[in-house]
Amino acid sequence: MSAAPSPPSVHAWMTPHNLLRASVGVALLTIVLKTLAWWVSGSVGLLSDALESFVNLAGAMFALAMVTIARRPADEDHPYGHHKAEYFSSGFEGILIVGASFAILWAAVLRLMHPQPLEQLGWGMGLSLLSTACNGLLAWVMLRAAQVHRSLALEGDARHLMTDVWTSVGVVGGLLAAGATGWLWLDPLVAMGVALNILREGGALIWRASQGLMDEAMEPDLLARAYTVLREHSAASQGAVEFDSLTSRRAGARNYLDLHMHVPAHWTLGHAAQQRTAVEQALMQAVPGLRATIELLPEGQSTVFETVEAQEAQEAQEALQALQEPAAPGAPPGPQGTP
Repeated sequence: MSAAPSPPSVHAWMTPHNLLRASVGVALLTIVLKTLAWWVSGSVGLLSDALESFVNLAGAMFALAMVTIARRPADEDHPYGHHKAEYFSSGFEGILIVGASFAILWAAVLRLMHPQPLEQLGWGMGLSLLSTACNGLLAWVMLRAAQVHRSLALEGDARHLMTDVWTSVGVVGGLLAAGATGWLWLDPLVAMGVALNILREGGALIWRASQGLMDEAMEPDLLARAYTVLREHSAASQGAVEFDSLTSRRAGARNYLDLHMHVPAHWTLGHAAQQRTAVEQALMQAVPGLRATIELLPEGQSTVFETVEAQEAQEAQEALQALQEPAAPGAPPGPQGTP
């Protein structure tokens, strides 16, 4: 089996907590710089950029709170832990981004209807690019750390910062075009493009949070690693060990895998448990942050739940076939008027 790709190395201090604290500080710095940029230039594009920085600040603060909650150990009320708290961070940031996008659209429409001359574009763009460099550097560091710590809150905040970087680049480009051509309508037009871009980002974050809260399955590449481990162990036992009923879900940095392991009925319980332990260890090595639950069963035996589920599926299939079969001529209609 090929080894899982190694995540990038980061310094020990680059924990989600420390980086999100840094994100709060950088957000405050960019708010000051971008607000000054708007103040000296009068550009509604730079105003939209400054408004998004407030969203960055709120998102970083909420992400820091959710990461703190996610670190809490399992307790009586939350036996599976608090890992899903990070999904609330993604959803919260998405809602803030959507709200900011509508505010930017409103300001851009007003400026489009009542254009105003732009002043001191050099200072405005310089301050904006300085804040963009700070955001870009922090986002790059946070993305690397998010892969190591498997922190969805950290990754979400980093991707939000990268959106802010490209937004700022677009705003500066619009200002350069407006200054070169004298077409003042380019400034609010670029602001509208910024608003639509971050609206898309906000919707994506909300969707991702909703999928995580609904117990979405593990990522396809991680599931592929798990299936590879199971196939190799089944082949090593020359078919004596078989696996089925595999289900998965993810909760923040944690992955969960439930499956059945069928072993020969003449095996002792101790030998079967040893084989299960070997499978669990291999799965944990292949899939980071995995918690595997393997139920031992004799070969050919199913659980009561599987039996009932199979019966219900068979009954549903027979009912569907009955509805699709054409009725014989003169036959009375079926239930509820169906032929």
